[in-house]
Amino acid sequence: MTANDNRPLTLRDVSEASGVSEMTVSRVLRNKGDVSAATRERVLTAAKELGYVPNKIAGALASSRVNLVAVIIPSLRNMVFPEVLAGISRVLEDTDLQPVVGVTDYLPEKEERVLYEMLSWRPSGVIIAGLEHSDASKAMLKSAGIPVVEIMDTDGTPIDCSVGISHRRAGRQMAEAIVKAGYERIGFLGTKMPLDHRARKRFEGFTEALAKRGVEVVDQEFYSGGSALKKGRELTKALLERDPDLDFLYYSNDMIAAGGLLYLLEQQIDIPGRIGLAGFNDVELLDGLPRRLATMDSCRNEIGTKAAQIIASRVADPNAAYEEVTELSPTIDVGDTLKRW
Repeated sequence: MTANDNRPLTLRDVSEASGVSEMTVSRVLRNKGDVSAATRERVLTAAKELGYVPNKIAGALASSRVNLVAVIIPSLRNMVFPEVLAGISRVLEDTDLQPVVGVTDYLPEKEERVLYEMLSWRPSGVIIAGLEHSDASKAMLKSAGIPVVEIMDTDGTPIDCSVGISHRRAGRQMAEAIVKAGYERIGFLGTKMPLDHRARKRFEGFTEALAKRGVEVVDQEFYSGGSALKKGRELTKALLERDPDLDFLYYSNDMIAAGGLLYLLEQQIDIPGRIGLAGFNDVELLDGLPRRLATMDSCRNEIGTKAAQIIASRVADPNAAYEEVTELSPTIDVGDTLKRW
């Protein structure tokens, strides 16, 4: 497919939608001049529904775009995203484009604010994590008139295009490997999922695949906050004290899985004979653990690289062809904590 013909919204669009003059719209959006509360509310509502973002560089530059690529991610503490950024930077450093990073902390309302501020500087493209956004964020992305690449996930319909993996498929593949290895009493440990949509989709795929084989998740532990070794130890201890007969623990990420592994080794529990465990992301930092974790690569460097390549090619040629969905294929590493079959 080729790039769409969406044009950026203007003051005139907001003026027509709100029924007031362009000058009044300008005053409201710049918070200048004497405008009634009712008119101000009408203009702001129209602007939000349209997805209009004021142009902070209008009149200051001959071009209506700057050579910036807005990169919006949920966290810098999670070691997954720096690798994505590395892939993006490596591609863009050979172009005139410069990535600028915003962090949302997995909060939809913060994503709106970050996106609003970044789009107000009229970047040449947007790379944003995930497919789930608020209505206001979707409106802004659709109306920006620039390439938008949603990354990390392909389980859904992108606004423009997406690059990532199917987390539901990843969950199914891990479930199939666990059952094939002979494990039957399975516990799940992971982040609370209303905001971490990718972890939720993996869990859904995981439980669906288990159910097809007559197996279910016997018990589970959820937490809020960052991925940490300490949290993994605490969750593992709590789950096994509650149900000592579990024979496999599936974690939503490698960091808490590593904490679980260290706890099990301290307890001198046979791994993977008495109990197996697996994480997700294939974090290189954990290669020095006493045992290599079973895990699955999330293709994060490839995702960043491909997303930046799409942005760069479409900025250079607005009519360049591109794939609407680019799905990469992660692989399972059984490591030392999942019995081989």
